[in-house]
Amino acid sequence: MRIGTHNVNGIRAALRRGFRDYWDGSGADVVALQEVRCRVDDLPLDAFEGFHVSLDAGQLAGRNGVAVLTRQAPVRVRSLSGAVTAIASDRATSALAAERIVNRDLAVFADEGRYLEVDLADAPLRVASLYLPKGAAWPFDDGAEVKYRRKMRFLKGLARQLTASRRDAAAEGREFLIMGDFNIAHTRQDLRNWRSNQRSEGFLPEEREWFASILSPRTLVDVTRRLHPEADGPYSWWSWRGQSFTQDTGWRIDYHLASPRLARSASASWVAREATYDLRMSDHSPVLADYRL
Repeated sequence: MRIGTHNVNGIRAALRRGFRDYWDGSGADVVALQEVRCRVDDLPLDAFEGFHVSLDAGQLAGRNGVAVLTRQAPVRVRSLSGAVTAIASDRATSALAAERIVNRDLAVFADEGRYLEVDLADAPLRVASLYLPKGAAWPFDDGAEVKYRRKMRFLKGLARQLTASRRDAAAEGREFLIMGDFNIAHTRQDLRNWRSNQRSEGFLPEEREWFASILSPRTLVDVTRRLHPEADGPYSWWSWRGQSFTQDTGWRIDYHLASPRLARSASASWVAREATYDLRMSDHSPVLADYRL
């Protein structure tokens, strides 16, 4: 089973830049999206044809929004808001009364479209799509404390949620996979200019310590790093500005984190980095992996 994740930085813009052509040719069975950034009424439904879509668009106009695309309608959907839009493969759109995730620390983010999980109908797997807040480099940046503390609160709640979701999935005979934009580079291998970014959001010591805390051989495994233990990157995000993309001055902030058995089944993982700057669909490139399910 081929599974991918893609922060599209706006689905309408990504569609104009080749989103559909890429995913049509990718062979993906499941796709997690982040930053859909579109009201439900304005969604370009041709972007999703052939997939069943579970979407939590959030209530912040033009911001955030997470989705999971599957070949068959999922058997269970959960989100922070409990308000999910379902789009069938024939483009029929309907409101879905999804299960609401109860989590004290994540509750304040319920309307932001940041976390969604589905149980697949055609495989024993629970898949989550995540768009984690960017945060800020407090105390190094003045006026950044509020954004910093919001991210740290999200991290606290997410750690509990990952444990709960993984255990609940296992109790139902399912593996667990969370994908998406974590807005954290875990180690020095995960960004090119790590020396100059040690006081930057996304590479703060406490963020990296948190990331390490959710990984272990018995809980969640970083699939790409397992398959590419010595590699720098492969990076998944590059600034639109300057020569970052051309010179591969990037960050690896888009991940597949899998339950151990699922991680062991992964035979390949790669970043679908576009050939040139002009062909970029987003400031993030898709990250894919093949699993034996």
